[in-house]
Amino acid sequence: MEFSDAEVERYARHLVLREVGGPGQQRLKAAHVLIVGAGGLGAPASLYLAAAGVGQITLVDPDEADLSNLQRQVIYRPSDIGTAKVEAAAAELSALNPHVKINPVRLALDSANAGTLIAGADLVLDGTDDFATRFAVNASCVAHGKPLVSGAIGRWTGQVGVFKGQPCYKCLVPAIPPDAETCAAVGVIGALAGVIGSMMALEAIKVITGAGEALEGRLLIYDGLAAETRTVRIGADPECSVCGDHVLTRIKASTSRRYIVHD
Repeated sequence: MEFSDAEVERYARHLVLREVGGPGQQRLKAAHVLIVGAGGLGAPASLYLAAAGVGQITLVDPDEADLSNLQRQVIYRPSDIGTAKVEAAAAELSALNPHVKINPVRLALDSANAGTLIAGADLVLDGTDDFATRFAVNASCVAHGKPLVSGAIGRWTGQVGVFKGQPCYKCLVPAIPPDAETCAAVGVIGALAGVIGSMMALEAIKVITGAGEALEGRLLIYDGLAAETRTVRIGADPECSVCGDHVLTRIKASTSRRYIVHD
């Protein structure tokens, strides 16, 4: 895969970076990333992935931009209010990097359509704000052997983790918490979306290029008020209904896809 002169200049800082270089940039250009949720986390993540030269980005979101989004969803402008988020975001990303193919998909991802959307991607980012969608994304990523970068924010705290087979997101969150809060109800500091969304993009780039050590089987938690970060290990649940040993054995038997399983 060759780069044009414009691409060589555009990605110059990556090309001289030892951990990325030409091979890593080629992997980025060949990659198809699916971003579920074009909101507080999907907006900054998509901007950095497009700028990084990911070859194809699919954005999935059912909503229109509204005035309350502009406090943290920096991809949108007042003129985008009332416009489908995926359409407005696609226009912005294409203007940022015309070498990237953007696929806007205006719909709500659920268990019925998740497989169709996720099967064609190389990697998935989930920045949605409801657990039903998160569970659907996670289950489909496990079933199709796709790496998942998951992020979440609320108030002043954010988290990001990478899931590849086992443990999966449901090992971390087995059921919808009874006290689950939304940003609309409790608030969120706008800049936190940029911090965690950028971390999600960074983890995605690491997974695609093979640079460094991704947050596989770990959860990074950032406390914006205290300016503290900690990382915790996520244990695999052998009885997990999504990635448990009995489930992965059945999936492996029914597909030729090779799964990467982490103890």
